[in-house]
Amino acid sequence: VQLQASGGGLVQAGGSLRLSCVASGAIYSSALMAWYRQAPGKQRELVAVILNNGGTNYADSVKGRFTISRDNAKKSVDLQMNSLKPEDTAVYYCNLWQRGSYFWGQGTQVTVSS
Repeated sequence: VQLQASGGGLVQAGGSLRLSCVASGAIYSSALMAWYRQAPGKQRELVAVILNNGGTNYADSVKGRFTISRDNAKKSVDLQMNSLKPEDTAVYYCNLWQRGSYFWGQGTQVTVSS
């Protein structure tokens, strides 16, 4: 399984960005798909996760601002980020978990200027 992320960039506070991630390889119906982020000097943290049935969970810091979605036919997961804040600045990684294995995308930089 390989994951290819895209959509990062530089945006002013209050702006929006949409991240996309496409998976290749054998993806099982039970797979979880998620976005993580890692800011400089901090540990990687879970931003949002989506189940195969569409159920979602978000970090408290992004609730109401970010929306995760997936397209099982396209093997993709997106993260719509609105009302961005400088503290959202980080490298964002897409993630897939299935049958006991984690797979990571290459990371995409999101920078929010104040």
